[in-house]
Amino acid sequence: MNYDADKRIVLTLDAGGTNFVFSAIQANKEIVEPVRLPAETQVLEKSLETIEAGFRQVMEKLDDQPVAISFAFPGPADYPNGIIDNVGNLPAFAGGVPLGSWLEKQFGIPVFINNDGDLFVYGEAIAGLLPKANKLLEEAGCPKQYNTLFGVTLGTGFGGGMVHKDQLFIGDNSNATEVWLLRNKVRSECFIEDGASIRAVKNSYAKNAGIDPESAPSPKEIEDIALGNAEGNKDAAIEAYREFGEVVGEALSTVATLFDGLIVLGGGLAYGHKLFMPAVLDAMNGTIQKYDGGELDRIVQQVYNLEDADQLVAFTKGETKQIAMPGSDETIAYDPLKRIGIGTSVLGTSKAVGIGAYAYALNQLDS
Repeated sequence: MNYDADKRIVLTLDAGGTNFVFSAIQANKEIVEPVRLPAETQVLEKSLETIEAGFRQVMEKLDDQPVAISFAFPGPADYPNGIIDNVGNLPAFAGGVPLGSWLEKQFGIPVFINNDGDLFVYGEAIAGLLPKANKLLEEAGCPKQYNTLFGVTLGTGFGGGMVHKDQLFIGDNSNATEVWLLRNKVRSECFIEDGASIRAVKNSYAKNAGIDPESAPSPKEIEDIALGNAEGNKDAAIEAYREFGEVVGEALSTVATLFDGLIVLGGGLAYGHKLFMPAVLDAMNGTIQKYDGGELDRIVQQVYNLEDADQLVAFTKGETKQIAMPGSDETIAYDPLKRIGIGTSVLGTSKAVGIGAYAYALNQLDS
């Protein structure tokens, strides 16, 4: 699936708790200056007015009419039917609001709504990490190609998404890949998001530095401290990211038993991958206990850090060999190494969400 030359225009929205950012995409590129309006989260009528006004302001900037509206909106939701039931950061939509149908009546074009984690992974599958990795494998002479991409966003929360053969996996209840509710390895009584988010890094740093969590620096500042680029408790900073990586690595190990493909990391915390990726790989390439005291590999596949130059070479090279066709002189290229590559967003999280929203809309229209 490639929409790089497609002339159709799709309106998009990045619905945050602070701002609603509206734009338009054509041929996988943003074609207008985004319109930013303060998010109205409490009163439904005002929120709907803001959403309609934002899309209309974008339309005024266009030379051609859009064919669809496609955007990410926080759940809970029945995404295929465009019904939002958010009781968290957008309480105006509590109880169920048919936002998709309402927008279709206002604008007379199809409307598609998804989760931001889903659209992030979809964008990376269309034009980011997945095609990049497959190109590198091909250039290395490896016969292996990947059709599946799983991803997580590492920021205020721990969101997920999965794409297989150009299709976004949503689930029968619009509830697939709700990885934020996985069990937390370092505190098994807790859910993972408390250990794999911005607050996790800050809280861990505060605990190990002996300070109040309210006065803990931002994850970016903690990253700089860990790298020796800023003043602070370096040991506490390194431990904060190591613990974060351990929690994420165990979660990805669990998820990797249910799919077989590549993994992409997005969100602001992904920029600290040099600090937490070793712990992620230690967890995924580690072992798990048997009842008799023996050990098994944590997962079947070998895991490689695609952000590390040496590991990227090893990943693309694999163990390719030529095997003989019985009864003839013909040989076939065979790579028996089962492996997963983990990389960070190629497009950038926000751009990936936009491209994912665009591609999803066109894919649905074409099918």
